[in-house]
Amino acid sequence: MKKQPEITVHMSEDVLRQLLCLCEAEHRSVNNQILLLVRNSIQYFERSKGRFTKEQLAAVDITPYEVKEETDAKTE
Repeated sequence: MKKQPEITVHMSEDVLRQLLCLCEAEHRSVNNQILLLVRNSIQYFERSKGRFTKEQLAAVDITPYEVKEETDAKTE
């Protein structure tokens, strides 16, 4: 199974505590809560500014975010 891209987010302790409280109140994991927030933000942007075209999306380089497959190389 191909691994999904990963992103690291830096935030203050206060924001992290607020996020964790929000997740608990909404009964979501941190990952699912952040995905919901990102999707809502994209929907808002597209409603106000227009949808992204397939060409725009295809032109975005996601290689820095791809997870490298680990190899089971044995040292001899």
